[in-house]
Amino acid sequence: MAEKNQILTLTVQGYTAEGLGVGRTEDGMAVFVPGAARGDRLEVLLVKVKKTYAFGKLLRVLEPSPYRIETDCPVFAKCGGCDFRHLAYEEELRLKAERVRDAMRRIGGFDVSLPGIVPSPAVEGYRNKAVFPLGERDGHVVFGLYRSRSHELVPVTACAIQTKEACALAAAVCRWAEECGASVYDENTQTGLLRHVAVRQGEGGCQLTVIATADVLPREDRLVDLARVAVPALVSVILNVNKAPGNRILGGRCRTLWGEDRLPDRLAGHAFSLSPLSFYQVNHGQTEQLYAYVSSLAAPTGDTAALDLYCGVGTITLTLASRCREVVGVEIVPAAVEDARQNAARNGVGNVRFLCADAGKAAEKLAEEGFRPEVIVVDPPRKGLDEAALRAICRMAPARVVYVSCDCASMARDVRLLHDAGGYSPAALKAFDMFPRTANVETVCCLYHQKKDFISVPYEPNDAEYLKKIK
Repeated sequence: MAEKNQILTLTVQGYTAEGLGVGRTEDGMAVFVPGAARGDRLEVLLVKVKKTYAFGKLLRVLEPSPYRIETDCPVFAKCGGCDFRHLAYEEELRLKAERVRDAMRRIGGFDVSLPGIVPSPAVEGYRNKAVFPLGERDGHVVFGLYRSRSHELVPVTACAIQTKEACALAAAVCRWAEECGASVYDENTQTGLLRHVAVRQGEGGCQLTVIATADVLPREDRLVDLARVAVPALVSVILNVNKAPGNRILGGRCRTLWGEDRLPDRLAGHAFSLSPLSFYQVNHGQTEQLYAYVSSLAAPTGDTAALDLYCGVGTITLTLASRCREVVGVEIVPAAVEDARQNAARNGVGNVRFLCADAGKAAEKLAEEGFRPEVIVVDPPRKGLDEAALRAICRMAPARVVYVSCDCASMARDVRLLHDAGGYSPAALKAFDMFPRTANVETVCCLYHQKKDFISVPYEPNDAEYLKKIK
């Protein structure tokens, strides 16, 4: 019988959905081990033991897996920013594809063909947005990332999946904070000034946002000077005010300390202007491939009315517009909706309109008005679709639903609900590695209404084979 603090020798046989290695004790109990690779033979300390499973800490690699590589980050075992710096990239892609298949099979109940996973064009330095919490160590202000499943700060000076510019700007903020004596926010006591540093990069340069608990910062001019020296390609320095307790990062108000209010960028052939509050995909090159696939599934005929729920700043909406008769985008964040409207005008796109509302409520209202799109595209947050959105989609009964997801488990659950309540079946599924070196994976699932006409929709070979099974 396994016990806490027991040391075992395990062979890793596979992975959990979160990327933990899985081995088994002699009596068959599953043991989950961070930092493990399939095929590893490990010495493991049991740190938590339940009735049917346990968690272990890797003490020593006795025989390394052929998929294990040397880690190149000094804080990899501590920091929660990456999960797979110890794995060959090919193995990371394989386990992510299997995670999507497993979610669709186990949670959704569908045995859908998944034609592999689309690798990221860049594996290092790919993130166009960095968010660093601030802290204090040995009398100095530092930036870093939280330890996995905690709010314990692990200080860093560089991060392989972030850009050099992001780290340089975070370091400049720390230097400014020390010079002017600015305090760091403490979540436990809810005191202090500085909470996070956010850096977003686009075609035009970098946007630095300092998240703080006050409307005014000490020596704002000095902050601007240090940031401009650290990264000459700086577009703006912005203060975001967040006085609320809890772990929410951004507050609702921004004030530009220097430069432009928004950051220019270009994506999928369109020009965009981004505020610090706007959602925007973090992997530019992979997003280009993702949106091209979504567009091909959503609007193959060129004469389609489309609804884009959770549209953000309108990236997918504008991508669809060139292939659709009309597109309606829905987003709950006012700043993002304003950005979306400006982005449409900036690109001369006139066949779109944007609603600022909850996705489910807006969809229900559009359904009541008689709006009947041929396709609905959804890109919800990690928790997936709410009941109102699911109900409105079934009521509108589009021929296709294209589901973009950053959590394949909630997507699989929603696909099952759309199948049971609305008569939809998944016929196209593709995974995209949007977040290399982390356990996250982006997935696109196209669902077709069983009573609609499928003939005009383009399929990949595997998609067509699956469609024959569900007709």
